[in-house]
Amino acid sequence: MGVRWSQRSSTLLPFPESGGGGTEAEDQLGEDDSLDGRDRQEDIAQFPYVEFTGRDSITCPTCQGTGHIPSGQVNELVALIPYTDRRLQPQRTKLYVVLSVVLCLLASSLVAAFLFPRSVLVADNGIQAVTLRFDRNNSKVLINITSTLNFSNPNFFTVLVDSVSCQVLYMKTVIGTQQLDNVIRIQPLSQRQVNFTVSMEISGSLSYVYAFCTMASIKVHNIVVVMQTTVKTSYMVRSAQNSLETFRYIDCGSNSTVPRPPAPQML
Repeated sequence: MGVRWSQRSSTLLPFPESGGGGTEAEDQLGEDDSLDGRDRQEDIAQFPYVEFTGRDSITCPTCQGTGHIPSGQVNELVALIPYTDRRLQPQRTKLYVVLSVVLCLLASSLVAAFLFPRSVLVADNGIQAVTLRFDRNNSKVLINITSTLNFSNPNFFTVLVDSVSCQVLYMKTVIGTQQLDNVIRIQPLSQRQVNFTVSMEISGSLSYVYAFCTMASIKVHNIVVVMQTTVKTSYMVRSAQNSLETFRYIDCGSNSTVPRPPAPQML
């Protein structure tokens, strides 16, 4: 085996010849380099993770500088999403807001239409019958008037007519009263009628009415009485009161009076 000498910078280095012996030296050198690379990787793997922070940054508080999350805190940590992430950008927001407002208005309208209480309508339907008799010994005129009230319920729930009270006046003097309690129940969106009879007595300071009604020379014996009627109703948590004032023309010269159309009334 020969030896070559090479001169570089006044230094003599032995080089193996280019024969088969030189190849073995190169293989041995490559094996040494690979061993050094493995040792270097193992050293890097054992080297702890270090997080380098700049002037405008801080160490990650979650990782605590270790580069990994502890397995025991997996269910306790919250992932942070950048503000510019598309998942955070709402889509069709105006459409959803408009639909929500429309649905709320529709629901409110339905609630107002079905549950908002409306006033019960009470109307006078006139006199159904009048009967009278005379007490000649005491100069009294005794009259019974049967009247009718029409009730209309515009609500979507039942209405209870708690009471109907009526008093009749002649020349500002009370000549008769009537009181009815727990009268009727009116079903939703329906109408009902109530008949009631008031007994009147005209006597005392009004005894001249007896002479007027029994005077044979007069063919028409009409007198005017005022009927003041008060109706109390209740529905849900609300109570209401309706008042009617009507003028009745009564023929006191006969024993009965046929039904007449309702006279003008004042609410």
